Amino acid sequence: MTFIQKLKNPLITGTLFLTAAGVLSRIIGFFYRIFLSRTIGAEGLGIYQLVFPVMALCLSLTGAGIQTSLSRFVAEETAKANEAGARLYLMIGLLLSCGLSVLVSFVICRNAALIACRLLEEPRCESLLCAMTFCLVPASVHACINGYYYGKQKALIPSVSQLAEQVARVAGVYLIYNIASDHGSTLRPIDAIWGIVIGEFFGMLISVTAVGFHHFSGSLKQSTRALIIMAVPLTANRVLINLCSSVENLLIPRQLRLFGYDSANALSVYGILTGMSLSIILFPTVLTNSVSVLLLPVISEAKTKKNTAAIHHAITSAIYYGLLLGFAFTLLFLFTADFIGNRIFCNTLVGTYIKILSWICPFMYLNALLSSILHGLGYPKIPFYINLLGCAIRIVIIWVFIPLYGIRASLSGMLISQIVMALLCIFSLRKLA
Repeated sequence: MTFIQKLKNPLITGTLFLTAAGVLSRIIGFFYRIFLSRTIGAEGLGIYQLVFPVMALCLSLTGAGIQTSLSRFVAEETAKANEAGARLYLMIGLLLSCGLSVLVSFVICRNAALIACRLLEEPRCESLLCAMTFCLVPASVHACINGYYYGKQKALIPSVSQLAEQVARVAGVYLIYNIASDHGSTLRPIDAIWGIVIGEFFGMLISVTAVGFHHFSGSLKQSTRALIIMAVPLTANRVLINLCSSVENLLIPRQLRLFGYDSANALSVYGILTGMSLSIILFPTVLTNSVSVLLLPVISEAKTKKNTAAIHHAITSAIYYGLLLGFAFTLLFLFTADFIGNRIFCNTLVGTYIKILSWICPFMYLNALLSSILHGLGYPKIPFYINLLGCAIRIVIIWVFIPLYGIRASLSGMLISQIVMALLCIFSLRKLA
């Protein structure tokens, strides 16, 4: 196969588009994190990060399962050359996702004070939660349209909208910062939330403009039923996983206070870990995420055509390249951790955390690829149970060992859970594929 022929492969071209957009977005996000760390500080960053578990839970409830289901059904309709049927699934997905978003936004706004005080144990998060709800509807529209294009193995529009979203987010916050500076004020954590809202609206506008409004046809009742049947368990799985992940993240500041930190120091350490160190470790996932979202429809199509050779090749390649990429970045992070911490973030703890976290890279990247293959094969329950076990391992370690050993216990828990999850994914695929 020549180089030009390889570029015509939808998986390769799609991966290139998503990776290019993702790399640019992560580079922008990288400098944006530095900007936030220096304007709102480690404690402000910790308050900002506290809202993310709630946001992830809301997004998983309103759109994640529907997006994955759309991707699969659109891939099947595209394989049958039924564009009108694929459009019907998109319209149904948009109606379901937007309806859920409005409902969830209402519930969060009505209970923002309760969530901030009782769940997050930080009253200052109330206004951030209310602002966050404005991004749910545009995020749902954006996710559904992305799912439609992923199913068609066309990644250009999702790539452009992703990049536009990030640029709009950063530009919006920078504009707010300049306005605040002119009035003698400083940037606040809630301003970063408004940046997310601005970014989601821009991403939605580009997606809607690109997809347009075309003819769709098919059995509305049958298509709705099929989409709901697949989306409900996927959504339930995502919600439960994100709920466990939220418990995990919210426990860290609480357990750090039991270790001996006061509230400000606990939030600062939490902000350094989640807002600085983890953002560096997760930077290369732009590549694995790009491959993962496009692997699902490819595997689904190969299964429909009973092409076992293509499935086995995808599994072997995912394991090989996942480990290769992971260990390459482990070495890179080990050698550059001190420079990143001391010179870029001006915080020695950032470099220390990056060195420890670097060892999770091979297993984390591998998990993303293999989980996507399992979803494409029609076994969504297996990655769900594996992810649930990984969350349980981390929660137990956070609960038991952070009060004794501090934040390093959480870092060790991340590594142990990722190793266990990777081994279980490989074992499951050996049995099923």
